Amino acid sequence: MDQKLIFFLFLFLIVLVLIYQSRGIKRIYKQEVVQGLNRIKRSENLIVTENDSRHLPEPVQKYLAYVGVYGKEKIQNVRITFEGEMKMDPQKDWLKIKTQQYNFFDESPTRMFLIQAKMFGLPIVGLDSYKNGKGNMLIKLASLFTVADAKGPEMDISETVTLFNDMCLMAPATLIDKRIQWETVDAWTAKGTFNDNGCKVSALLYFNTRGELTNFITDDRYYTTVGQSYQRVRWSTPVRDYAEINGVKLPTYGEGVWHLAAGDYPYARFNVKEVEYNCWNFK
Repeated sequence: MDQKLIFFLFLFLIVLVLIYQSRGIKRIYKQEVVQGLNRIKRSENLIVTENDSRHLPEPVQKYLAYVGVYGKEKIQNVRITFEGEMKMDPQKDWLKIKTQQYNFFDESPTRMFLIQAKMFGLPIVGLDSYKNGKGNMLIKLASLFTVADAKGPEMDISETVTLFNDMCLMAPATLIDKRIQWETVDAWTAKGTFNDNGCKVSALLYFNTRGELTNFITDDRYYTTVGQSYQRVRWSTPVRDYAEINGVKLPTYGEGVWHLAAGDYPYARFNVKEVEYNCWNFK
């Protein structure tokens, strides 16, 4: 066979392999989401009532009434899309991002959060995941070169916190979940402790006079950049600009902030684009 033809065939095969590998994170994301969707069973007449929330602190009850979850279906899963900006490091520039995620709230809480951005014209794809009590933050440049692959006990705890954060901010109907223990702090503050199979994480929830949740603050999350070292640092997610989305009032703007010893490090700014509850098909 002609050597040039062999060379081009070889090059073509390499390109095919690279294309296949470049779609790896998105492929994993879809596979995990489809597994979650197949796991969820349709149920009828499971409606959130005021009686479901009688054990909650008063500010949390007011929050659920304000956002309008009473009389609506109990939540089994949620699909969320965001647009915004993120920083990979306090000294680096903001990157424009788009995200999509699915969270599942059954007996095996799961969170799959896909991030897409560009750096120096090259695509960045990341998957922030929590499944079976295990957390992982995988980020690749050009979908081929690993930028971060954070995993281990610290990430397990951190991703449990992130799941709980999503429940509080984007799926408030789930706050009646029996895996959450509640304490009243004062008229505008409550403490929630989420327990997923022995992994317990806590946060303070702050509310305003309208009943809106305005901030979620925890000391149970670990800060890391590339997954090589971890530091337990205070983390908060201030939110604002509530608007009705699919019949529920939700914050449409939020931030992620690390409260480092050197000063506050706001690393994420999110604008909510879509929220859909009880999904049965992959989008």
